[in-house]
Amino acid sequence: MIHLRDASLHRLQLRARMPFRYGIVTMTEVPHVFLQLTFELDGALQAGIAADHLPPKWLTKDPNRAISDEIDEMLVVIRAAVAHARTLQAATPFGFWRELWAAQAEWGRANRLPPLLAHFGTSLVERALLDAFCQAKQITVAAALRENRLGVDLGALHAPLAGTSPRDWLPAHPPETVFARHTVGLLDPIEEADIAPADRVNDGLPQSLAACVRFYGLRHFKIKIDVDLARARERLKQIAAVLARECAGDYAFSLDGNESFREPAGFAAQMRALLAEPALKEFWPRLLFIEQPLHRDVALTLAADWSAWPERPPIIIDESDAEIGSLPAALALGYAGTSHKNCKGIFKGVANACLLAQRRAAGEPSMLSGEDLTNVGPVALLQDLAMQSILGVTSVERNGHHYFAGLSQFPAAMQQHMLAHHGDLYTRSAAGWPRLDVREGKITLGSALRAPFGCAPGLLLDGTKNVSLSA
Repeated sequence: MIHLRDASLHRLQLRARMPFRYGIVTMTEVPHVFLQLTFELDGALQAGIAADHLPPKWLTKDPNRAISDEIDEMLVVIRAAVAHARTLQAATPFGFWRELWAAQAEWGRANRLPPLLAHFGTSLVERALLDAFCQAKQITVAAALRENRLGVDLGALHAPLAGTSPRDWLPAHPPETVFARHTVGLLDPIEEADIAPADRVNDGLPQSLAACVRFYGLRHFKIKIDVDLARARERLKQIAAVLARECAGDYAFSLDGNESFREPAGFAAQMRALLAEPALKEFWPRLLFIEQPLHRDVALTLAADWSAWPERPPIIIDESDAEIGSLPAALALGYAGTSHKNCKGIFKGVANACLLAQRRAAGEPSMLSGEDLTNVGPVALLQDLAMQSILGVTSVERNGHHYFAGLSQFPAAMQQHMLAHHGDLYTRSAAGWPRLDVREGKITLGSALRAPFGCAPGLLLDGTKNVSLSA
């Protein structure tokens, strides 16, 4: 049986090397937390770890709330999930997670919290449990899923998957390299000349889009699209010119609508205008998909039916993927699929990946993307990359290494742990701290796949601030 026996929460404040504009907020700094949980697994104690940013204005998108209030609320959500987990016991990790999901969902409804926010806490406990379980059983998450050591019941989440298991749908051999799909934020400089002297960052890492392409050899991109048609058109023309020049035509990209539209017709009208722009004629054939153009309040309502735009590119949900039934609801409205982020849940992501694979096998266009919100190591990034590969995602938005200066703000012991155990993922920067090693536009993640769950065991949390879980 599985019991939670001990828990601790740790926090670091990270400052961005350059502002990141996403949706209605610009990130300049963010809290980063580590949740360490010790479980009793079949009579033996084993610790596991999870980590993530506390990202304001993503889990909820309320322009009227103070950022500090949102951060405090995320800590409340984590504490609640840990408190619920202390009361549970189950025979398998999947069983433990289902009980936790139900308890956290009921608590979230009682406190009028949106499911995406409430289950942020669920996901951190879930990740730490998977890390502890796989360490205790000396198995990787990929193998545990393939052998169904986690006890996954896909049919309990999506009825069409009844009688199948993850090994029927997930890759037999997770890829050890993925494309780093580089984010182009709404404030990001495109050319070196766009950087004002006062805004230039001198830390040895590239800043403009053009410089990033050269430095990392980038080939995949995620472009934040402006809701204003004129601004969107001019910015896309500038970006397209840089990619044509720097990538010699060898690139692909996705668009992120950032929930900026309220109904399909308005977004379709803007996209038709952009698709008809002569200067972008060579740009559009490289479009992979469009992510979450409609606000989460309307994205899964009948008003979001996409059938009136039959020639549309693939459109997926992201922020709207908050509940177990979100993906089936989206598919019924004409969306092509969803994204995976660990903060939305591991088991839910596995079930979604399997459902989409089943649909593809039946000849129905379906896709799972990998998206990011400035994800960084030494834990969160590695666990997310491991899951993306396990789920078969080979183009993964990565932007944390662009908006934060590697692991320079983490304790020295953590930096050394990464360089010693994850030398394929991290390399030493000119300044001495580890940075993500993106080469020819790709990330090598064999060490993350060989670890029990992403990060090699033995990471110490010394040098981080302990945060009370009883407040």
